[in-house]
Amino acid sequence: MRKTIIGMIVIISFLSVHLVNAQGTKSVKVISYNIWNGFDWGKDSDRKKEFIDWVNAQNPDVFALQELCGYSQEKLLEDAKKWGHNYAEILKTSGYPVGITSKEPIEVKERILDDMHHGALHCKVYGIDVFIIHFSPFSHQKRREEAKIILDKLSKFTTGQDKYLVLGDFNALSPFDADLYKDKTWLLEEKRASEKEHDHVRNLLDDELEYGVIGSLLGYPLIDVVQRFTTTWEDRLSCPTQVFETEKGEGPNKNSTRIDYILSSPFLAKRCVNATVLNKKETYYLSDHYPILAEFVW
Repeated sequence: MRKTIIGMIVIISFLSVHLVNAQGTKSVKVISYNIWNGFDWGKDSDRKKEFIDWVNAQNPDVFALQELCGYSQEKLLEDAKKWGHNYAEILKTSGYPVGITSKEPIEVKERILDDMHHGALHCKVYGIDVFIIHFSPFSHQKRREEAKIILDKLSKFTTGQDKYLVLGDFNALSPFDADLYKDKTWLLEEKRASEKEHDHVRNLLDDELEYGVIGSLLGYPLIDVVQRFTTTWEDRLSCPTQVFETEKGEGPNKNSTRIDYILSSPFLAKRCVNATVLNKKETYYLSDHYPILAEFVW
C-alpha cells in the first residue's frame, strides 16, 4: 500500500511539473516579407492568390510586411483574415507602407515617420516589441541615420524589456556575408556602374561594398538569427528573386544578395530554434524579395 501511494505521488509530481512547463512555454513563428509593390498596387491578382495560399501553408503567428502599396488598414485586415490572422496594423496609406498581421492582438507603440525614408512601425505582439522597417534603397548614409533612430528607440527600453525584434528590408549588406561576395566581382561592378549612371544612388562606401549599417545594429547588440543557422550564399540570398530572369529556370539569381533580416534581442536569439531565408522554388515568383522566417520558443 505504501509503495502504491509513493508511486502515485511520483506520477502526480511528474505530471504537475510537465503541465507547468507546457503552460509556461510560448512558441512564436515570425515571417518578414517584402511583397513587391503591393502586388502591383493590387492589380496582380494571380500573384496575390498564390501568395495567400503560400502564407496559409506557412501558418505564421506574426507576419511583417513591406511595400504594402495601395493598402489601407481595412484592406490589410481583410487579407490577413484570409491567412487566419484577425489582427492587423499598417504604418500609413501612402507610398511604401510597412505593416503587421497576427493571430493575437497587436498594440501599436509608435508610427515612426520623421527622418525615415519609408518609415517604421513599432508594435507589441506576443509580448515582443517588434520594429518593422524598410530602409532607404538609395543611400548608405540615409540608412545609417535610420538605423540610429531605431537604436535610439531601443536604448530607451527598460532593463526587463528583453524581447524585441527589428526586421524587414534593410537594403544593406551584412559583414557576416562579406566573404560570400568575394568571388562575385560582378556585384561590385554592377553597383559601381549604377552609381555612375544615377546621381541619387550612393550605396557604396569609398567605391566598395558597404557593411556599416548592419554592423551598427549588430553592435547594439542585435543578433542576426539567420546567420546562426546558415553558412552559404545560396542559403542566405534574399533579393532579387527569379522574377527578373529573362530565361526562367532553376537556381538562384546570380546577382542576389542578402538585404532582408530578422534581428533579435539576445534573449530571443538564445531561444531561436529555427531561422532561414525561404528562397526555394515556391517563392521564386511571389515577389522580388524572398521571405525570412524565425521561430522562437521560451
